[in-house]
Amino acid sequence: MSECTHDCSTCGVDCASRTQASLLAPQNKDSKIKHVIGVVSGKGGVGKSLVTGLLAAGMHRRGHSVAVLDADITGPSVPRIFGITDKAYGDDRGILPALTSTGIEVMSVNLLLDNDTDPVVWRGSLIAGTVKQFWTDVVWGDVDFMFIDMPPGTGDVPLTVFQSLPVDGIIMVLSPQELVGMIVEKAVNMAKMMNVPVLGLVENMSYFTCPDCGKRLYPFGQSKVMQVAQAHSLPVLASLPIDPTIAMACDAGRVESVAGDWMEGALTVLESIGERK
Repeated sequence: MSECTHDCSTCGVDCASRTQASLLAPQNKDSKIKHVIGVVSGKGGVGKSLVTGLLAAGMHRRGHSVAVLDADITGPSVPRIFGITDKAYGDDRGILPALTSTGIEVMSVNLLLDNDTDPVVWRGSLIAGTVKQFWTDVVWGDVDFMFIDMPPGTGDVPLTVFQSLPVDGIIMVLSPQELVGMIVEKAVNMAKMMNVPVLGLVENMSYFTCPDCGKRLYPFGQSKVMQVAQAHSLPVLASLPIDPTIAMACDAGRVESVAGDWMEGALTVLESIGERK
């Protein structure tokens, strides 16, 4: 047998890679989602939900219909940064997503809990099943871009998302620390194993600008994102600053109001995906 090229369109062998397509979960019958983008990180606390919010808001400002699926079941923060306080409800078609102030659709486990502070003490299989149900049971309608805010690491939820959802690609979020290179490599390798494209890297907390002299300062040391990117032949899509106004906007539920051109490179890459399909 010849070596597998992972291109099933030119191969007639009935192998495990080909049968993986059967694992894809069906969309809700009243949903039509064109593009699915995962936002992932190898470790927690790097600002993955912030990046998800900025990407969603940016694509919405560019005229696309946008949805956010909060797959971080035990640490959901998407409703908070978008200022959503109402609970989700449903009808005979399924669960209806909540809407942000600008019209972005959102589904999160916190929209189903009685109290936002109630802990979700579930085993991994139940958590993964809930994420899958957010895809199959939520009435998303017509969506150009869905962003999935995933929990950190390479556990049950990323595996479920990569196997069950038609993910077009992932954006990796990292912070400027020496350890990040190894952590990112684990996540990148998982994506390669699952044949999911890595669209590029976004570095958060990269620098801050001195308010007196305007010079960029690097409190965590000089950024190593370029070294990480070169090691994996990936583009750097954005470098986000440490900016108190961003944190205050998220705390106030106004991530959609954050002004800045930091994400323009990432948004352009996403639009190019839409043009190719």
